[in-house]
Amino acid sequence: MENQDVEYALLNREDMIFAELKQLRKLLSNLIGTQDLPAKEKFSREAISKAAKEFRNLQIARKEWIESYEIKSVIKHANYNSGKILIEQFQFKNYFKRGSTYYFKKKDLIDLAKELRKKNINLEKYDELLRDKEKFQKYLDSILQKPGAKSRKRYKISEGLENIFSVPYTLQIEDQIRDEINVLMEEYNKFNLSEYVDLYEQRSYSLFKYQYNFDRYLKPELKKYCKDWCFKFNYAQAALKRIIELK
Repeated sequence: MENQDVEYALLNREDMIFAELKQLRKLLSNLIGTQDLPAKEKFSREAISKAAKEFRNLQIARKEWIESYEIKSVIKHANYNSGKILIEQFQFKNYFKRGSTYYFKKKDLIDLAKELRKKNINLEKYDELLRDKEKFQKYLDSILQKPGAKSRKRYKISEGLENIFSVPYTLQIEDQIRDEINVLMEEYNKFNLSEYVDLYEQRSYSLFKYQYNFDRYLKPELKKYCKDWCFKFNYAQAALKRIIELK
């Protein structure tokens, strides 16, 4: 009698499991919107593809993916341009674009935020540094180009024209440039310019600390001095870097 009871219980349990599987299959077909299709079409490639899209929508709704403007909720010092910086400068891979909107994996953003804290990197300040360097490079490029010169799509080099070059004289002024950098660093330390100027990239590039809330209280002559110092320092460092490249 006991054996019959055990056998009955096992059969009953199998029926329950089978019923649960049927229910799960039904729920899955409901999820992907194919509950009214024939059995063979319920789980076709098209149906699964549709389900994947719907699942992504659900993930976005559950905040597993967040939009660019929401990055600040994870990385406190992020700004409007941080999504671009994460992709271009930090090779952030786990993102996708829908229309004109970028979505980023929240879990990966959390991990990145931890690494940025370890390395003491402020995204907003890094963005400012990148934009300032780009602006300064454009200035250098502009003074190397003749006034009014325009790029041409077509060109022609006359036959026999070759070996037109000159040895750069800049190699002979390396000591002068290094002396200027040393003098500027002495001023930096003597006048405590670290309060107004930050040094980046192994102290080879300077950036004036512009702070909107306090800018009107900074003496104009001090502000001008700091900006002039930054220009001289960055110019000298760029010249020294060029000499090293030529060597």
